[in-house]
Amino acid sequence: MQDLLKKFQAGDERALARAITLVESGNPRSDELLAALRGLSRSAVVIGMTGAPGAGKSTLTDQLIAVCRARNERVAVLAIDPSSPFSGGAILGDRIRMGRHYQDRGVFVRSMATRGALGGLAKATVGVLSILEAFGFDRVILETVGVGQSEIDIARVADHTVLVLTPAGGDSVQAFKAGIMEIADVFAVNKADIPGADRLVREIQAALEFNPHDEFSWWAKIVQTIASTGQGIPELLEAIDAHRLHLGEAGLQTRRLERARFEIINAINDEVRGIMKQSELELLMRVQSGESTANMVARELIAAALEKETSYSTIRVHNLDE
Repeated sequence: MQDLLKKFQAGDERALARAITLVESGNPRSDELLAALRGLSRSAVVIGMTGAPGAGKSTLTDQLIAVCRARNERVAVLAIDPSSPFSGGAILGDRIRMGRHYQDRGVFVRSMATRGALGGLAKATVGVLSILEAFGFDRVILETVGVGQSEIDIARVADHTVLVLTPAGGDSVQAFKAGIMEIADVFAVNKADIPGADRLVREIQAALEFNPHDEFSWWAKIVQTIASTGQGIPELLEAIDAHRLHLGEAGLQTRRLERARFEIINAINDEVRGIMKQSELELLMRVQSGESTANMVARELIAAALEKETSYSTIRVHNLDE
């Protein structure tokens, strides 16, 4: 592990790729790795790109990379792709769309499959994001699989969330339902060269009027873009930077703490689910028959998880003593 860390800190991209694989695969040593890397200074701007499938998120990301590279900024992209319900694999199409940056040493693109995870992100997203930050990238763009009305985890992970909408997205009221409008720090009305773009901007502005705000609140900016030509991309980046300035150090710290909360809650859920699988049918039958309640079973599972961790810690200390 020390050898990996040494190569990582020296800027070895193979060490970066190996570190990501350790975390993504759930390797037991990934906790040690993440603890070490999170002790390093982090200054990356983490941008979350989300929106309905087909809205142009990947093409926008590709154009953002080009603008950032023109500023001599190093960029990493973590693109979450949906998994096949049959094979469990993913197409990883974002690597195709961003292929022009393949030989640019200042750009790193990694695709991850959701592997059945809900919320628009993969299970290991936060861990991999921490690795990319620690490697020293100036910007990290996190692209979701495409959100519906409840897949809003991106807002709990990214520093700045860009919601991509299009005039051809159907009934615009769907975009304004609770849980979607609230996550956006910046709106990108993409494909602005087709009819209906100006109307969509007015509808977003009208919807924002209903959000609680005061003189200190951030008023989400709306930028019209045409991803296929790069129009509006510099303005989109300026809006993101304006939001960062608005947040300040205190605001960024609050968002980073929320990211940690999200990661801890997910880890707890995964641990309890893993223990539940060992006797799932029995537990379900107990609740269904009235022998136990869901709350009683939940407390049993939490107690079992704590006992498992205590046993693991004892073994770990014993091995260290040897």
